[in-house]
Amino acid sequence: LHIHKEQRKSWERTMSGCRTRIRKQHNLLILLSSLFFSLSWKDDAHSEDVIEDEEENQAEEERKALLAPNPINDPKRRRVDLYDITERVEMGQMASMFFNKVGWYLFYLCIVIYLYGDLAIYAAAVPKSLRDITCPVNITCTKPPKQINLTNSSPCWGTAVNRQNAYRVYLAGFSLLLGPFVFFNVQKTKYLQLLTSLMRWIAFTIMIILAMTRITHGKGEGHPVMEHITSVPNLFGVCVYSFMCQHSLPSLVTPIKNKRHLSLLVFFDFFVILLFYLVLSFTGIFCFKNKDIKDIYTLNFMDKCDPITSAKEIGYFLGLFPVFTLSTNFPIIAITLRNNLKTLFHREGYTYPWVIDRIFFPLLTILPPIAVAFGTDDLEFLVGVTGSYAGAGIQYLVPAFLVYSARKEQRILFGPGSINKHTSPFRHSFWVYFVLLWGTLAIIFVTVNHILTKS
Repeated sequence: LHIHKEQRKSWERTMSGCRTRIRKQHNLLILLSSLFFSLSWKDDAHSEDVIEDEEENQAEEERKALLAPNPINDPKRRRVDLYDITERVEMGQMASMFFNKVGWYLFYLCIVIYLYGDLAIYAAAVPKSLRDITCPVNITCTKPPKQINLTNSSPCWGTAVNRQNAYRVYLAGFSLLLGPFVFFNVQKTKYLQLLTSLMRWIAFTIMIILAMTRITHGKGEGHPVMEHITSVPNLFGVCVYSFMCQHSLPSLVTPIKNKRHLSLLVFFDFFVILLFYLVLSFTGIFCFKNKDIKDIYTLNFMDKCDPITSAKEIGYFLGLFPVFTLSTNFPIIAITLRNNLKTLFHREGYTYPWVIDRIFFPLLTILPPIAVAFGTDDLEFLVGVTGSYAGAGIQYLVPAFLVYSARKEQRILFGPGSINKHTSPFRHSFWVYFVLLWGTLAIIFVTVNHILTKS
């Protein structure tokens, strides 16, 4: 094929223009690629070194600009607030984000011990309530009322079965009824939790009204002392269950659309909880004799000789209240413990065999707390031990270390000038060290007190 000379020159000029456009597009692609790579949070360790030194320096400068001290204050970037609460983050996720390997293991170990203590308390409280309700007590209403000292060897159903054996029968039934739930997953418990919350409010309101009625009628028998130093371990044990009201905060805060007054809402929520606890506690300690207050508080309202608390319907409802509420929470806590055990022993790249996953871990979850409940029904002791050690770690040490690590990471990524609109009033680092010191002293004090009490 013979091509005319003028046509050949035209064709070469056209190809030269195409090469120029292709080269410009290639440079543009390189520039866009460097921009996109500069927006990534982590470098790809396996990427090939195909970008020239000059382009790498440019990408590095752009990455530094993105992590400048005040990116939030830039009007062009104001729409993206890094401190917006749009995703629910639980404590386990925070531990994975901020703790090293040792801290991560210690966190999950603390969670596991705490959940084991919870299950042991629940497994003891439900059978104990059923035993105290169903075991008949022959009381003669005299003035002054005759004191009856009930022990585990006292008869329950005739002379053949004493109160301790009745407790173990109920515990066996409780284990067989609710234990199998740990082998499965419980989902869609919204309506069950709503019913449980409604029962709690009704029971608390009834107990407050009955106690206040008894006090106003001049029948209050409580004369509490100012302090009782040997009860301090139980104080920390009870504190951790008051602290449990914070467990629902991630689920409550995340769906709120307008979070402008979030701190005020949380403060109001905690204030209502504190007020409710104070009213319930103070009416109880001034209503009943301090030495006669039972470890399951609802059982104090089953006095047949008191016209205020003698109504059978109310007595049975309050007596069975722990049975319903704790029984609904037992499977949920057991499944949570099972999943945390799997996480604690998991190794990267390893998959549990079916027997280990579906049989071993559920049995490891359910058997230890049931065995502890068979050994003792002393709820005061169980609450004291669980709250004094694992509870102190959950409510004092873990949150303080998480806050310290998160603030340290924040300064590294965003610089000291970044502004968190949800910052706490206790933002000074003094409070972090104070909580750590308080938690450590609490554990030491409780340990010494346990040793001295037993000796």
